[in-house]
Amino acid sequence: MSQNPPNLRPDLAPKPQFDGVRRDGQPTIGMVSLGCPKALVDSERILTRLRAEGYAISPDYAGADAVIVNTCGFLDSAKAESLEAIGEALAENGRVIVTGCLGAEPEYITGVHPSVLAVTGPHQYEQVLDAVHGAVPPSPDPFVDLLPATGVSLTPRHYSYVKISEGCNHACKFCIIPDMRGRLVSRPAHAVLREAEKLVEAGVRELLVISQDTSAYGLDRKHDLNPWKGGEVRSHITDLAREMGQLGAWVRLHYVYPYPHVRDLIPLMADPDSGILPYLDIPFQHAHPDVLRRMARPAAAAKTLDEIAAWRAQCPDITLRSTFIVGYPGETEAEFQTLLDWLDEAQLDRVGCFQYENVAGARSNALPDHVPEEVKQDRWDRFMARAQAISEAKLAAKVGQVMQVIVDTVDDEGATCRTKADAPEIDGNLFIDEGFAALAPGDIVTVTVEEAGEYDLWGQLA
Repeated sequence: MSQNPPNLRPDLAPKPQFDGVRRDGQPTIGMVSLGCPKALVDSERILTRLRAEGYAISPDYAGADAVIVNTCGFLDSAKAESLEAIGEALAENGRVIVTGCLGAEPEYITGVHPSVLAVTGPHQYEQVLDAVHGAVPPSPDPFVDLLPATGVSLTPRHYSYVKISEGCNHACKFCIIPDMRGRLVSRPAHAVLREAEKLVEAGVRELLVISQDTSAYGLDRKHDLNPWKGGEVRSHITDLAREMGQLGAWVRLHYVYPYPHVRDLIPLMADPDSGILPYLDIPFQHAHPDVLRRMARPAAAAKTLDEIAAWRAQCPDITLRSTFIVGYPGETEAEFQTLLDWLDEAQLDRVGCFQYENVAGARSNALPDHVPEEVKQDRWDRFMARAQAISEAKLAAKVGQVMQVIVDTVDDEGATCRTKADAPEIDGNLFIDEGFAALAPGDIVTVTVEEAGEYDLWGQLA
């Protein structure tokens, strides 16, 4: 077991977990999945379709007839990582199909790696399947290749990501996600709920709701009514969350923009019987109104503080997570100090931070007064030190409390768990190092918190 420092890329998904079982002669595909949880869900959908056609999934290059690399194009550093992963797959296997966000720029990929078999963009599932068929023809055995109703999962069995929409209607200057993934397209509410219900029936104990903009869910559908369990449910995040919370699992909401209607979610979070965890992941990005304007984001930091205060008044146990960008073009020392002061006042529970990077195609590249790299690093260090001090103080206040945790892993040293305030990989852990022998991943147990660190807790079974 180890402590959980803040991730330098707080957008990253957990490392995929693969089932390497195959029958003799079964065509086998490997998968490298990079980037965020939304990309991980895309990988799961691709592999589910392939499993239904009789392909096995290989956890390594050597056992695969071809390899799919699902790329990330969020930052230039992520693009470089994707190109490196493609090169490694070519060197180790030789037969590589590229998909994902970076696939929206095929010439960029083939210019570096001309020998890839095919390049497809994000969520182009049919094109990926066509490329796999061309490289490795399917050979299904209908008596053996049975696919579980929940499909292929790349996360531990006890939690799962549920993607409720694709695309984004925002035009933030630093982001090219709308160019790669398009405008907002929401899934029908009954389709999301049916998927969530099947996951819970299969043993999933925690549902992590994701999208590019969760609070905008259903806007493109004009919040239409959908049939569900003999009645109707709106394609609206409040209605979707309320229904999902009744399925019997924890429900955690990610990527929630602070629109006014978010306040309607807070009563659900305050109700211990709703199933909706008192946890909001909100990408504030900055606090100074001039920086927010240069980002082309709503400049309402003061109102945001009022909104946070109102949320906490209604739900005192709410955990607030956010991500920020330091060193954005034109950011002055005074503007950065405003961000630090805002953080002191907001007292966010979980914080991630990026140093600004140019991304090919982003409008922010053309802004004047880019911040030197050493200044970005200095501001990142100062910001994370401030956030760490807030986290340490908040966790120290939890010593002596009794709370529920979900068990993620158990080994010879103890059990690694998460509280309701902790999302997998990006937040902290709670460790149990005594009396843990009977615990198993997915168990939800009650603990007494005995010790706190900067990001993690230690406790014993209550």
